[in-house]
Amino acid sequence: MTTQSIDTNPEVEKVLISLIRKLSVEEKLNQTLQFSSSIINLAKRAIDRANTNLSEDEKNLLFVEYHYGKELAERMRTYLRKHELLDEIRNK
Repeated sequence: MTTQSIDTNPEVEKVLISLIRKLSVEEKLNQTLQFSSSIINLAKRAIDRANTNLSEDEKNLLFVEYHYGKELAERMRTYLRKHELLDEIRNK
């Protein structure tokens, strides 16, 4: 078997793959969702720390821009403004 990771001992990798193969589909999905949630939270925390001057809405739109592109973020901003769902509009 060809190793999947250059920085992991091949024997350790075999054990890890064996353990993963023994998991049920539900357990694999659960681990994947937990990992994905952790990554999203870390990304949002980084945006929050780097942009303390922005509203929560603007931070969320920045997350969308970074991960899904500027075009989608602008479309969301336009939609939220049109429906008066942005903090800047609601709080006036």
